[in-house]
Amino acid sequence: MSIFLIDADREWREGQRQLLAIARELPKKGYAVRLVLDPGGEAFRRASGEDLPVLPLRMQGRIGWLVRRHLVRLMRAHGCKLAHVFDTAGASLGLAAAAAAQVPLRILSRPAESSPLEGRLPFPSIDAVIAGTEAVKGTLVRGGVAATAVEVIPPGADFSRFTSPPPDGLVRAALGLGPDDFLAGAVLPLEDERGQMALLEAADLVRGQAPKVKIVVLGQGSLRLETGEEAGIPAMENVRYFLGFSDETPRILASLDMFVLFSHLDGFGGSLVEAMASGLPVAAVDVGTARDLIIHRESGLLVPARNAKALADAILKVHFDRNLALRLAAKGREAVLEKYSAESMARRAIGVYEYRAHRKGIKLA
Repeated sequence: MSIFLIDADREWREGQRQLLAIARELPKKGYAVRLVLDPGGEAFRRASGEDLPVLPLRMQGRIGWLVRRHLVRLMRAHGCKLAHVFDTAGASLGLAAAAAAQVPLRILSRPAESSPLEGRLPFPSIDAVIAGTEAVKGTLVRGGVAATAVEVIPPGADFSRFTSPPPDGLVRAALGLGPDDFLAGAVLPLEDERGQMALLEAADLVRGQAPKVKIVVLGQGSLRLETGEEAGIPAMENVRYFLGFSDETPRILASLDMFVLFSHLDGFGGSLVEAMASGLPVAAVDVGTARDLIIHRESGLLVPARNAKALADAILKVHFDRNLALRLAAKGREAVLEKYSAESMARRAIGVYEYRAHRKGIKLA
């Protein structure tokens, strides 16, 4: 018995990345998996490079009924019990083949850009549709798909470039800082002038108790904090600016000792997730993504918006309490990988397989 993961797309998109993540996780759960991929595609190249069990089948540019007939033969030969298709072309071929081969479980993934009418797919014959967001689920339901048939699983991210880099001296070297300086990287929105002032006030409070702490303002292009006569606050030696270098984000994070997201808006959650995946202790304003990710004093520190003293206290706690810093960093990384990683997405998808199989009394292994 085996599980078929089917994709006809030759491009490398979100669906193909998800397919490979699920293919890596299935054997860990004791399930046999077969990947049916077009040999001219990037997914085929990557899967073959990882020695995953690939069944090559040219699907692009061929007569549909010939491809479906070949798929039926493969499904019967390998005892396919579940077919999961990841793209529109693969779905139009794979779902029909699964029905002809009497595969008992049929799963379809719909990425964020999909429409329930796209490809005129036979949704009533599908056991579950995996949507990447609640918005996609809403679109599917409005298009006539039963709400009970839709499972929402966020796509998951590949954090390997953030979890693997060793400590890096990029920021220290660029700013002329010493190895014993404590670097707290800070991100905040340009439009929040009150937040900018509060960050500078926090830096002033920190300087009085911990001169070795340097607050490094991270950003791109024209990012600036107002200083000098315009703001009524002089430039401070313990506030530095590291601008641009967006392609170096993993190295930048590996250069820091702490990460601060001092924004009352929720548009910077991605940077917080990356910092936590990098194993940095974090402090963030108690809103949106930060509130969802962080349990205060367990996986990070939450502070009120624009509160200079609370931010300064958070930075000083992490600086002076090494055990706290290590605990926050470890728990923060664990929380991110559990909720947002590709591996987490794959485990949740396999959970859908198991749940739907159980409901129909089917054994997948």
